[in-house]
Amino acid sequence: MPLEEKTMDPSLLDKAIKFAVDAHHNVPRRGKDFPYIVHPIEVVAIVSTLTSDQDILAAAALHDTVEDTEVTIEDIKREFGDRVAKIVEDESDKYAPNLTIAQSWKMRKQAAIDRLRDAPIESKMVGLGDKLSNIRAIYRDFCVQGDKLWNLFHENDPREHDWHYRGLAASLRDL
Repeated sequence: MPLEEKTMDPSLLDKAIKFAVDAHHNVPRRGKDFPYIVHPIEVVAIVSTLTSDQDILAAAALHDTVEDTEVTIEDIKREFGDRVAKIVEDESDKYAPNLTIAQSWKMRKQAAIDRLRDAPIESKMVGLGDKLSNIRAIYRDFCVQGDKLWNLFHENDPREHDWHYRGLAASLRDL
């Protein structure tokens, strides 16, 4: 007996993309001359090569809203449900009180490595899409700017970024 084809309903993804566009409105990608929303859309494209699950794709579109805008996990939960909110939360950095972003960089990156290592597969898919999009941008910028590119980051030692991405790769190895 042939499997019944599941009809795709893109309404959740459409809603998530619109929500992310509004949340990141008028925000440029750091060091770039294009809108920030290009990054979450690239993450959706990458994740769509792994799954057609609309919750996961919606989370990919929303993955930076809690970390980089005024949107909260509660907002995501209310608008998109518990599953999408959990995936977004797994992808969001936790900032340490009383420390600057630069001071907390290594601690936040280690926490992300640990969080993704222990995360469910759907969160790992979004993590992979996010990190692949970021590393592609780093590569493109390095080809143009060379070592000046590291000045865009809160941590400007390329060895620290090497440590971070190797740790992420180990956390995501089951993909």
